Amino acid sequence: MNYRNMAKKVAVVSLSTAILLGGGATTFASGQTPSDFKETYGTSQITRYDMKQMINQHNDPKYTVPKFDASTIKNVESAKKVDENGKKIDMDVWDTWPLQNADGTVAEYKGYHIVFGLAGDPKNPNDTFIYMFYKKADDQSIDAWKNAGRVFEDDDKFKANDKYLKHQSEEWSGSATFTSDGEVRLFYTNREAFKPDQDRFGKQTLTTAQVNLSQPDSKTLEIDGVEDYKSIFEGGDSKMYQTVEKAFGGGDYNDNHTFRDPHYIEEDGRKYLVFEANTGTETGYQGEESLYNQAYYGKSNAFFQDEKKKLLASDKKETAKKANGAIGIIEINDDYSVKKVMKPLIVSNTVTDEIERPNIFKKDGKWYLFTSSRGAKMTIDGIDDRDIYMLGYSADSLDGPFKPLNKTGIVLHQDQDPNDITWTYAHYAIPQENSDNVVVTSYMTNRGFFEDRKSTFAPSFEMNIKGKKTSVVKNSILEQGQLTK
Repeated sequence: MNYRNMAKKVAVVSLSTAILLGGGATTFASGQTPSDFKETYGTSQITRYDMKQMINQHNDPKYTVPKFDASTIKNVESAKKVDENGKKIDMDVWDTWPLQNADGTVAEYKGYHIVFGLAGDPKNPNDTFIYMFYKKADDQSIDAWKNAGRVFEDDDKFKANDKYLKHQSEEWSGSATFTSDGEVRLFYTNREAFKPDQDRFGKQTLTTAQVNLSQPDSKTLEIDGVEDYKSIFEGGDSKMYQTVEKAFGGGDYNDNHTFRDPHYIEEDGRKYLVFEANTGTETGYQGEESLYNQAYYGKSNAFFQDEKKKLLASDKKETAKKANGAIGIIEINDDYSVKKVMKPLIVSNTVTDEIERPNIFKKDGKWYLFTSSRGAKMTIDGIDDRDIYMLGYSADSLDGPFKPLNKTGIVLHQDQDPNDITWTYAHYAIPQENSDNVVVTSYMTNRGFFEDRKSTFAPSFEMNIKGKKTSVVKNSILEQGQLTK
């Protein structure tokens, strides 16, 4: 049933009746207008009400990213490469993700912990490729991390004979799982260049490959190439998830399109990818009418009418119209091809276009979903460019509904000067065996802001999860890049 159209028809009939009776638009309850409707499209919402209430929790130590001692922070010493001029340089390292078991815990590969991460030349923002770092599982020092180099060779994307991979210009975030047959399976985002004159708009495609490793000696892991390298999904027909062609094909390049960060999970023998996206035409698309959907506002009709009035008159209206962030999900076959495209798990229409790096795992019979987001991308008064979040939601089943943790969805918050080397982002919660605590990793220091400081592994810390509540564990700061406790 199309509740949106029904709501509009009811509103029009009510208005006509009011006019016939000598009344007017004021007959609508609490400022209701003919354009108002309430439709969830079968998804869970990050609402404007919750985000505004979240502001009151900003200074609560339970949700505040710990302060780190800048004097102790080190670059990742092994993060080096030879640039196009033959010069050895130190790289930035930002988004990272560990090799995980199917339940989300850290996998151990022949006595090693492995992380994959984005790294590149600090002076070249387009130098964004995946590298593999590893260390002995029992050594927590940041100096223990060794660099196995880039995962993919430059010509791997052509050898794959894949219609999307051959246009790849950058490699973006993802996840990695240690399969039941002992293989390392990587998922990541293939990003094409933005070349509108060639009808190429920076397409992001969920991609996978098996990464083959060898151990030439007791202290070394090596990458021995990749196989089964292929694209999985790039949005399909735009019904469930906005495609890049839908976003930019009309010539308006002011939208913010996302389709990335695939996170692998399993449930009852089935395989899934959860990823960052934007809503499609049948799941609550962007546009003017989204500003009139009460489901995106939350709380009461009175709040909806008041907040809507403010938003329509604000300078954030145009951004809010295009804000349709989503955490998507697809079921995949054993060969990692698409089996079923499913509705978004959660959406952020009118709030933000970006809810990034979804991270989901099961604990005590509940699914916990986390996502990183920036205040700079949001449309909520009282949230500004310095606000950084990890938001969290839980559900009794994988298909939801997902409800906010800590009443509003706040899990972590940081309000830090971006020029501070201890600025962090891309927080990632890693479940620990037989524990209510998770280890939170992130990266520290913005790319290219300093000559001698690079983006690096941030110190990890612990966070406790119990039911619908989370809290940062006091005095739990760990080593830079530490994955387990």
